[in-house]
Amino acid sequence: MEAFDTLLLSRIQFAANISFHILFPTITIALGWVLLFFRLRFARTGDDKWMAAYRFWVKVFALSFAMGVVSGITMSFQFGTNWPGFMETVGNIAGPLLAYEVLTAFFLEAAFVGIMLFGFSRVPAWLHITATALVAIGTTLSTFWIIVLNSWMHTPQGYEMVDGVAYATNWWEVIFNPSMPYRFAHMVLASFLTVSFLVAGVSAFRWIIGDRSRDVRATLKTGVAIAALLIPMQIFMGDMHGLNTLEYQPQKVAAMEGNWETGPNVPLLLFALPDEQARDNRFEIGVPNGASIILKHSPEGVVPGLNDFVAADGTPQHPPVAPVFWSFRVMVGTGFAMLALSWSAVFFMWRRRSRHQGRIGGHWMAVEGLPKPLLWALVPMAFSGWVATLAGWYTTEIGRQPWLVQGVMTTDMAVADVPAPMVVGTLVAYLAIYAALLIAYIGVIAYLARKAARGGDARADSMIHSGKAPVVALNPAE
Repeated sequence: MEAFDTLLLSRIQFAANISFHILFPTITIALGWVLLFFRLRFARTGDDKWMAAYRFWVKVFALSFAMGVVSGITMSFQFGTNWPGFMETVGNIAGPLLAYEVLTAFFLEAAFVGIMLFGFSRVPAWLHITATALVAIGTTLSTFWIIVLNSWMHTPQGYEMVDGVAYATNWWEVIFNPSMPYRFAHMVLASFLTVSFLVAGVSAFRWIIGDRSRDVRATLKTGVAIAALLIPMQIFMGDMHGLNTLEYQPQKVAAMEGNWETGPNVPLLLFALPDEQARDNRFEIGVPNGASIILKHSPEGVVPGLNDFVAADGTPQHPPVAPVFWSFRVMVGTGFAMLALSWSAVFFMWRRRSRHQGRIGGHWMAVEGLPKPLLWALVPMAFSGWVATLAGWYTTEIGRQPWLVQGVMTTDMAVADVPAPMVVGTLVAYLAIYAALLIAYIGVIAYLARKAARGGDARADSMIHSGKAPVVALNPAE
C-alpha cells in the first residue's frame, strides 16, 4: 500500500511541478516573436507607440523567462529524486535530447536576453533587433527539443532494448517520431493563442482603468488579430493531432470520447459521467454519430472502445477515463470560447473601420469599436490560454497511463522507493510556494498595467519621442 501511495503522490508532485512550469514557457515562446514584431514596427515606422508596447511587454517576458528557468530546474531534479527508473531505462535517449535543448536553445537565449532586455538605448538598433530575434528563435528551439522527448515517450521510434535499457539506433527516427510534428505545431499555436489573449486581456484592462495611450490600442488590435487568425488553425491542427493519436494510442482516444464498446455510429458526447466500475456512462448527452464522423469521416466509422484494453485478469490497460474525458472537454470548450470572442472582436473592429472613425460611438462602445461588455470579457480571458494548455497537457499525459514510455516502461517501473510521508512533505511545500508565486506573478502584471496607466513609463517614452534615446530605423534613409 505504501508503494502505491508513493507512486500516486509522486505522480501528483510531478504533475504540480510541470503544471506550474509550463505556464511560463507557454508565454515566452510566442511573446518573443510578438516583441520582435513590435520592435520591427518601431524600426520601420518610427512610431513610438510600438516602442512603448515593446517596453511594457518585454518586462512581462523577463518575468516569465525567469519563472520558467527557476521552475524548470526544480522539475529536472525530480528525474533523480522521484523517477530514477526513467533515466536508468531511457536515459541514453532522454539525456542527449535534454542536452541538445541546453546547447542549442538555452545558451542562445541566455547569451542575448540581456541585450534584448536592456540594450534598446545602449546598442545599435540592428543589434537590438538581432538579439530579440535570436531570443525568439531560442525559445522556439527549446520547445522543439522538449516536444521531441515528450513525443518520443508517446510514440517511440528508432531504438532497441538491450538488457532492459533503451539505445538509439536511428536519431532521425527518434527526433522525427510519428507524433512530433503534430505535438510541436499544436504547442506553438497554443503558445501564440495564450499570448494573444494575454496581450488583448491586459490591454483591455489598461483601457478600462483609464489608460488611453496609443500603444494600448495597438496591442489590443494585435492580440485580437493574432487570436482570430490562429484559432481556426489550432482547431484544424488539433483534429490532425487527434487522428494521429487514434492511430498510435487508440485507448487514449477512447477515453477522450468516453466510448466503452468498439463499433460504428458512435455519438460525440457533450456531457457524461464515466463510471469505470460499471464500465458505462451515466447521464449521456451527445450528438448522434458525431465521434464516428470526426474520427473516421463516416457515420459508419468504427471507433475503438475502452473494453478492448483490459488484461486477461480484468485489469484495465487504459488511462483513467474521467480525468481524460473532462480535461479534453475543458480544452475544446476553452478553444471555442476563444474563437467566439476573438471573431466577435474582429467583427466589431472591422465594422468600425468600414463605417469610418467617429460614426460609431455611444454609451456601449469602447476602444476600437468594441462594445464594453466585449472589452470586459477580454479581461478574464487574459489567462484562458493557460486553462486550455493545462487541460490539453492533462489529456495527453494522463491519457498515456499506465505507460510512462508507450510500450517500453510503465509508470510504476520508474518511481523511486522513498517513504510516502517524505513525498507528502515536499508536495505540500511545492504547492504552497507555487500558489504564492502564481499570485505574485499575476499581481506584478496587474501592477505593471496600473503603473503604465498612471504614466509610469512616460519619462522613457518622452525620451524616445524627443530623440534623447537613439531611434534608428532599419532603412538608413528613414
